[in-house]
Amino acid sequence: MTAVIDRPPDAQPLPSPRRLGTRDVLSLGAHGMRTRPLRAVLSALGIAIGIAAMIAVVSIPASSSKALADQIAALGPNLLVAKPGQTFFGEDAKLPQSAVPMVKRIGPVTGAAATGNIKASVRRTDQVAANETSGLAVYAARPDLLGVLNGSVYSGKFLDGVSGKFPGVVLGSVAATRLGISRVDPAAPPQVWIGGQWFSVVGILNAMPLAPEIERSVLVGWDSAKERLGFDGHPTTVYARAQDSQVKSVRGILAATVSPEHPNEVDVSLPSEALAAQKLVDQSFSALFLALGGVALLVGGVGVANTMVISVLERRREIGLRRALGATRRQIRGQFLAESVLLSGLGGIVGVVIGVGVTAGYALSQGWPAVLPPLALVGGVGISALVGAIAGAYPAMRAARLTPTSALA
Repeated sequence: MTAVIDRPPDAQPLPSPRRLGTRDVLSLGAHGMRTRPLRAVLSALGIAIGIAAMIAVVSIPASSSKALADQIAALGPNLLVAKPGQTFFGEDAKLPQSAVPMVKRIGPVTGAAATGNIKASVRRTDQVAANETSGLAVYAARPDLLGVLNGSVYSGKFLDGVSGKFPGVVLGSVAATRLGISRVDPAAPPQVWIGGQWFSVVGILNAMPLAPEIERSVLVGWDSAKERLGFDGHPTTVYARAQDSQVKSVRGILAATVSPEHPNEVDVSLPSEALAAQKLVDQSFSALFLALGGVALLVGGVGVANTMVISVLERRREIGLRRALGATRRQIRGQFLAESVLLSGLGGIVGVVIGVGVTAGYALSQGWPAVLPPLALVGGVGISALVGAIAGAYPAMRAARLTPTSALA
């Protein structure tokens, strides 16, 4: 027969467990981090590296895209380029000398200019071997070329009516670097050796992303090229600017206008499309690096989970003592879960700071505007906290399942 112990009629009811507030839970979670600072730092480092990688991978392509969009907007997405293709017999075609005046007659065209390839090499001095061309080309050009390309002069001036008739040249940005010429002094201009003659450098151009061939070229005046370098007067590249709303229409008739007799021998392109394709390639690489950042974040989450499991094993007596003093399973679980989230959140904040610094530094070195998507910054901290909650779920439940007797044994 089981004995039943009756409580005295004047006995007070047992107090219900007090619920811990959010501040108390966070304080308990932070206490575990403070007691083992080195372990906390090392655990948070994995999260920080993963978040920093993800921030940089998202922000650097965004900065590149913004710089590319700015360049296209500055140079104009309405630039069309016509070049000679091949004849029916596989030979290189020639554009007629009247190509530019004919293109200017198209209504929506706002400007047209051309360059002509000159079969001559450029060297810094006449002592350099003739086959050392440094990958540079020599083109004939008229004064209106710079305006059609929306280009600008870095140093000196562009070809004009006077310099275009005399032995003067303008260097593209890449050509100037390869020839070792950084600035132009009008009083004592540097000279280059072209086709057995000295030509004075009158100007250096800034970069032209929509016309990279100009960056690697040396431009000689059209008349001077005919007189001194044997230029035949046939353009090899025709540049045309069209009204934004009429680019597609002009592109459809440009070949027939440039060469009415042989329109099939003319290749027409839109340089901004090539830059857009390059942007897609950059985005593909960004997706790859974003995946690598996710792997680093996963490794960091495993590190946090490992730290929390060890922490539960080391703090069994603390858990048993708190349970003996009335702490509920829910409170123990909340304590360790809060510690895991705080640990990962700290790593996330540090990772965001590192990612911002890396993005700003790289964008500055490339001359890009630093673009930091707010969603990526906020999401970095949020993702790290979520990883911490997932990583700390099992250790927290394991700690909550400990009974006071087993924990204090």
